[in-house]
Amino acid sequence: MNERSSGAELADRLRPEVERYPEGRKLPSSRALVERHQVSPVTVSRAIALLAAEGLVVSRPGAGVFRASAFTGGSPAAASAARPGDLSWQEIALSADSGPRDLAADPLFGILNVPPPDVVDLNGGYPHASLLPERLLAAALARAGRRPGAWDRPPADGLTELRGWFARDIGGNSGPLGAGDVLITAGGQSGLTIALRALVAPGSPVLVESPTYPGTLAVARAAGLRPVPVPVDADGVRTDLLAAAFDATRARAFVCQPLFQNPTGAVLSPARRTEVLRIARAAGAFVVEDDFARRLAHADAPALPRPLAADDPDGVVVHLRSLTKPTSPNLRVGALTARGPALQRLRATQVVDSFFVPRPLQEATLELVGDPGWARHLRTLAAELRDRRTTTVAALHHELPGLLGAYRPGGYHLWLRLPDGTDDAALAAAALRAGVLVTPGRPYHPAEPPAPHLRLSYAAVDTPTRLPEGVRRLRRAYEEVVG
Repeated sequence: MNERSSGAELADRLRPEVERYPEGRKLPSSRALVERHQVSPVTVSRAIALLAAEGLVVSRPGAGVFRASAFTGGSPAAASAARPGDLSWQEIALSADSGPRDLAADPLFGILNVPPPDVVDLNGGYPHASLLPERLLAAALARAGRRPGAWDRPPADGLTELRGWFARDIGGNSGPLGAGDVLITAGGQSGLTIALRALVAPGSPVLVESPTYPGTLAVARAAGLRPVPVPVDADGVRTDLLAAAFDATRARAFVCQPLFQNPTGAVLSPARRTEVLRIARAAGAFVVEDDFARRLAHADAPALPRPLAADDPDGVVVHLRSLTKPTSPNLRVGALTARGPALQRLRATQVVDSFFVPRPLQEATLELVGDPGWARHLRTLAAELRDRRTTTVAALHHELPGLLGAYRPGGYHLWLRLPDGTDDAALAAAALRAGVLVTPGRPYHPAEPPAPHLRLSYAAVDTPTRLPEGVRRLRRAYEEVVG
C-alpha cells in the first residue's frame, strides 16, 4: 500500500482514539503504534503529521506526542493546571464603534496554507517551486546586494529604472506610459488594496466581476466598500450588464481581470475591451485592471491582447501588474500605473501604509528581468503550464466527463460546472478526506452564486504525475457527494 494513503488511513483510525484522551495526555509511542496497527514507522509519522496539522495532537521532541490543548508551552501537566484567559472582551472592542467587519479572508488562507504531503494540491495560488527560477533569483539577489547604494532608502515611488521597465512592459516602448506614471508596490495584493482604498470612498459601491478572485472581495470589504457583481461569460465581463450596473449604483470603479480571468479563465473579447473603456469613461469611473496572468500564458496560447492601459490615453485605467507568480511568492514586487491626480492619491495611500518597497527587492528585480535567463525561464514556464493543463484536462475528461467547459491556454486553473443542487463546500470537504485539495466556487461570488462550481489549480502540485491521481481522488469524492 502507498505510504501516503496508508498514513491517511491510520490517521482516520487514530482520530477517534485521540479525541477520547484528556487534553495534554501523552499518546502511545510510535513503536507501540507500529506494533498495534502493523504498519511501518513512516506510516505512523505521516499519520501523526496529519493529526498535528489538524490541531489534534502536539509533538514534543524527546517527550512524545500529546493530545493538543489550548496551551503550547510548558509541560502537559502545567498546561492542564493553567487557567484559560478570558477573551470575550474583544467582541466589544472590535465591534462597538461600527459593527463587526467581514474581512472574508478565509479563502486567502486556503490559498496560502501548505497541505500535508500526502494531499494532492489542486488549490494553491502559486506555481510550485519546481516551476520557479530559484537559481536566477539567488544570483539576482547576490548581484543586487553588491549594487552601489543597494541598502539606501529608495524613492517612495520606487526606483526610476524599475518604474521605466514596468512602463515599457505594460504600455509598450512607444505607449502612453512613462516612468512617472508608475508606482512600485509590494506585490499585487498590496497594489489592489492601495487602488481601492485610494479611489473609492468607504461605504461606496465598487463593481466587480462575478465570479471573481476572492482577494478582490476581501480587499473591498476590508476597506468598507460594497462589492456589486457584474456577470462574466466566455468573452469576459457582460458589458451590457456593466453599463446597467454603473447606472444603478453610480459606482466610481470597476475591478476586472481581462486576461485569463480568475476563476473562469475568460479573455475579454476585442469588442468588449472597447466597450469597457467607453462605459467607464461615460460613467466618470476608473477601471482597475488586474493583469495578474500576463506571464502565465501557455506555450500554445495565441498572441496576447494588449493591456487595457496600453489603449487608454485619458487615465481611465489604473493598471496593476505583479512579478510574484512567475518568480516567487517572496518576490513581492509589482506596479500600479495611473495618470493625473489619481496617481497622487495612490502615492499618498502607499506612503501612509508602508512608506516604500524595500530597495534590495527592487534592485534584485532589475537584475532578474535584465538577465538573459529571464526570457528562457518564461518559455520554460509556458511549456510546463501547457503540459500540466493538458494532463489535467485529459484526466478530467476520463474521470469526470461533462464537468469541464471551455478553457483558454493560460493561467493556472480550471473552472468546473457542477450539477445543479450540488453542495460545492461539501464536495470540497469530501475531496480533502479523499486526499485532494480543491476550491469550492461559492467564495468567488460577491452574492449568491447562480450555479455550483469547483476551481482546480494545476500549477501548485509538486509533480505533474500526481495530477491524474488528484483527479481520481476527486472522482471518488464526487461519487460520494453527488452519486
